[in-house]
Amino acid sequence: MITRSNLAEQLREYQIRSKHDWASVSFFSSTSNLTSSRVDVVVFVIWELVILAFLVFSAVSLYFRHIRLAFILVIVTMLLLLCMKITKQVRLDRKKKRRMLLPLSM
Repeated sequence: MITRSNLAEQLREYQIRSKHDWASVSFFSSTSNLTSSRVDVVVFVIWELVILAFLVFSAVSLYFRHIRLAFILVIVTMLLLLCMKITKQVRLDRKKKRRMLLPLSM
């Protein structure tokens, strides 16, 4: 049975969980001011490090005049960047959907 105290307790727990705002140090992210968990920040920093590594490898391959390898690495980098954006949007949509499931009236 749902009582007022149960709803108040759920709301209190939700507020405690969402209280921790971790600023994203995202270089490629256009929405770094949104609230995100520590796991989200770690995942996207790892994505960005991999993307940066691919960009560096493509620059090094251009230096050694391997044009095809540099082109392939740039394409892979663009695909990773696209995947990162899609993943971030999916996570935000899930978070919004979860937020809407929380009972608003007490």
